[in-house]
Amino acid sequence: MITKSGALQYLSKEEIALVTPDTSPRGCGIEGEDDSWDLGTGAGFYVDATTEKWKNNYNMYSYITSELPQIINASFPIVRIPFDNTRVSIFGHSMGGHGAIMAALRNPNMFKSVSAFAPICHPSECAVGKKAFTEYLGANPSAWSVYDSTELAAVYKGEMLNILVDQGSEDSFLKDGALLPDHFVSAVQNSSKFINLETRVQPNYDHSYWFVQTFMEDHILFHSKHLK
Repeated sequence: MITKSGALQYLSKEEIALVTPDTSPRGCGIEGEDDSWDLGTGAGFYVDATTEKWKNNYNMYSYITSELPQIINASFPIVRIPFDNTRVSIFGHSMGGHGAIMAALRNPNMFKSVSAFAPICHPSECAVGKKAFTEYLGANPSAWSVYDSTELAAVYKGEMLNILVDQGSEDSFLKDGALLPDHFVSAVQNSSKFINLETRVQPNYDHSYWFVQTFMEDHILFHSKHLK
């Protein structure tokens, strides 16, 4: 994110501090944590794991929404003098987009805005999401809905939430059914009084950081508008 997204020039201009947490714990010594790209190291899916194998280390939801904000507030004068903890937004790419939207929907007063590049929108209904949720949360799908943006959006009744989603038309994950943005759009219709959603399909773009880099300025300006 820091080296590939091209965000720094826009952040500097808008005077926004960007925090880029990792996508999972590292080096936990859990059997199989490095066996595949979509589970374990690099793929925490922003849940608090409940299964025996993962629950002691894989608590990315609590880390992002509770522990990390406390660390930032206590450690970085740039956001502390003066600090207004209501001027916070969140965004992400792919699995990170899932995490950003999900965290915002679960914490209605925490973020001014949320945006995502090609997010995994309905993890309970796609292969990569089912794999991760089964490992981290168990085989019962009833435990998955609290970490699923589509399920959360369908019943959201919190503070008005502004969401921007960009999706490339030639994204292989979109074509393989891993992202399911149409499910999320349909779910938001049930909560349209509480969610202001803007979706954009970018012709000929894939899932890569070239896609992210091209539209990064739009996302920074989107958040800047709501933060300021």
